Amino acid sequence: MAPLADFLLALLPFDPPRHLVSYVPGQTPLSTNTAVVSCLAAYLAVIFGIQAYMKDKQPQKLTALFQTHNIILSAGSLLLLVLMLEEILPIMWNNGLFYALCSEQAWTPRLEFYYMINYYFKYLELIDTVFLALKKKPLQFLHVFHHSATALLCYSQLNGRTSISWLVIVLNLAVHVIMYYYYYATAGGARFWWKKYLTTMQIVQFIIDIFAVYFGTYQHYAYAYYQGILPSVGNCSGSETAALFGCGLLTSYLGLFINFYIQTYKAPAAKRGNVTNGHAHANGDARKKN
Repeated sequence: MAPLADFLLALLPFDPPRHLVSYVPGQTPLSTNTAVVSCLAAYLAVIFGIQAYMKDKQPQKLTALFQTHNIILSAGSLLLLVLMLEEILPIMWNNGLFYALCSEQAWTPRLEFYYMINYYFKYLELIDTVFLALKKKPLQFLHVFHHSATALLCYSQLNGRTSISWLVIVLNLAVHVIMYYYYYATAGGARFWWKKYLTTMQIVQFIIDIFAVYFGTYQHYAYAYYQGILPSVGNCSGSETAALFGCGLLTSYLGLFINFYIQTYKAPAAKRGNVTNGHAHANGDARKKN
């Protein structure tokens, strides 16, 4: 039983076509390589085109639109998070964590639909960069790469039907509820002392993600190819290509976010410390001369 999901379904005035509630490659929107690559190429062309266009123009404020965009993503992430937990927690309670992470039966029709919605959220999140370009903010590699690559990640896991997907998505949604609320509030003038902890949350998220996906990938290979040689609990379902792609991409995210944290929060502090020490040495030398 999933009361919230049932309530939301009852609000629909019609029964949606199968390819809109289940992932059908070639029929579901953005379910082909051509469509995905074309969309992401258009994203890159648009943001860098806007950046070039805005070069000799005043930055746009767009506060109301920006806040609307962020509150939609924050509230949407919260709703999707609750729906996913409503589906996965009973599975985990009744069958255990390993079953929930690795069993083929843990890929339920409802979770598949939620994965699709989360996937489409990634394209909505691309608008983040459009706002940055219009505001004449720098387009950092981490931001552009992370936004475009995450859409690819969700696409690959839908095709690969990796049962462990829900854990990565649930953690990501939890972070996004807070992150997009932060952007919404600060655009209106609010200031928060915990800004740097958003990056810390993302780093912790990726550490958990990597542990989970490496565990699942190891379990699959040990069970499928090295039974009796390597210890394993059992198979972890999903395609090998999707699993390896997930491992590689999430590992790159962790490295990039750690580097961002160091450059943003540690390096400035170190520079301030060097300046302070320099003043201290200069004052000490002056006292000696006197």
